[in-house]
Amino acid sequence: MEQLYSTEIIENGREIVLSYGGPRPEEVVLTYETDLPPAMCPEEEWEEFPRRRSRKGLYIFLVCLVVLAATVITIVVWPIERGKKDPPEDGYGLENYLSEDGEITIEAYPVGGDFRLKLSEERETPMTAQEIYAQVNPSVVSVVAYIGAGGSVGTGVIMSEDGYIVTNHHVIAGGEACSVILSSGYELDAKVVGWDTDNDLAVLKVEAEGLPAATFGSSDLLTVGDTVYAIGNPLGLELRGTLTDGIVSAINRDVDVDGITMTLIQTNAALNSGNSGGPLINEYGQVVGINTIKMVSTYDDDATVEGLGFAVPSSTVAHIVNCIISTGEVVPEPVLGITVIGQAILPDGTVGVLVSEVTPGLGGDLAGIEAGDVIVAVDGENVDDNTDIVRIRRRHQAGDTLTMVIGRDGVYYETQVPLMEG
Repeated sequence: MEQLYSTEIIENGREIVLSYGGPRPEEVVLTYETDLPPAMCPEEEWEEFPRRRSRKGLYIFLVCLVVLAATVITIVVWPIERGKKDPPEDGYGLENYLSEDGEITIEAYPVGGDFRLKLSEERETPMTAQEIYAQVNPSVVSVVAYIGAGGSVGTGVIMSEDGYIVTNHHVIAGGEACSVILSSGYELDAKVVGWDTDNDLAVLKVEAEGLPAATFGSSDLLTVGDTVYAIGNPLGLELRGTLTDGIVSAINRDVDVDGITMTLIQTNAALNSGNSGGPLINEYGQVVGINTIKMVSTYDDDATVEGLGFAVPSSTVAHIVNCIISTGEVVPEPVLGITVIGQAILPDGTVGVLVSEVTPGLGGDLAGIEAGDVIVAVDGENVDDNTDIVRIRRRHQAGDTLTMVIGRDGVYYETQVPLMEG
């Protein structure tokens, strides 16, 4: 049986050797079809792609045989059943490593835990890349899901000192058992608390105390051009703990994956197979997203596709994770029952957000808010943009109450708005 790695740790004067002797895990790959601009893939060349790909594959195969014979090394590669699709005609797609056979039989961990993921909105001095890596890397783990005789490798982020970990659902899809490997090399068995396929998130639990939990920041505060970093295990365990950097290329980007629309953060930070489930980090050392997919080129002669990665926003992660931990079921985010259309300035110069519509029977209606009102503060914070209200609302669960200050006809009113299930 092939040994993948061995780590020596000196602890209290004793040498501890940690080794993994199982079969080499492999990442699972899905190619997702979508349209490519014709200029990037001329139609007259499409019919030649399969022949060139096949010839290249033969050359690679022959080279591998020569290398294996010369070094007299036998490598056993355990196959993993992958979800495959016919190559898209335009040679362009999304890669997020999903397996078609996604039944998870990993041992379950009970729901109902007290931990809740909270997002920090505090921002101090931006950190250097070295400082960010030193702070966040200990909170990043390798996730190994065992599937039959093989397995898949992804990344995860420690959320709590007592062992709650978030990763992608597709990392553990089809898994029969699971383990996580800390940045120190120490390996722990993991149980699954639950998952949400629509948002490609899963929560794991390990039995441990004093783990280095990451700080999660609010993705609602991100703007295009912000510096971000990614840490993960590109191509598997051998390169675990790899740091890459880039910027936020777009926010609230809707990406359709197999008929499910995911609203994601777009980044040009390098992501590869094995990065799935790892953190997207802002310049303050806060996790603001969980990396999930990237765009790829499926044919050799396509224009190169680079720097198009996507992450689940931390605002979505917090809601999904907290639902999974508390009840095991994901419910829609709570709603206020009001529609706002943008910034408004009152006669005295106060800035707020204009209410255009109130839904009968929901929180805004019950609180007496009317169309034409201007919301100037929520939970004691001044608001001057639609996103401010959304950001504050996301701190709460259904059943909570928000205190709002509204302006109407030159008079300010304070009202209590109940949050209700959507």
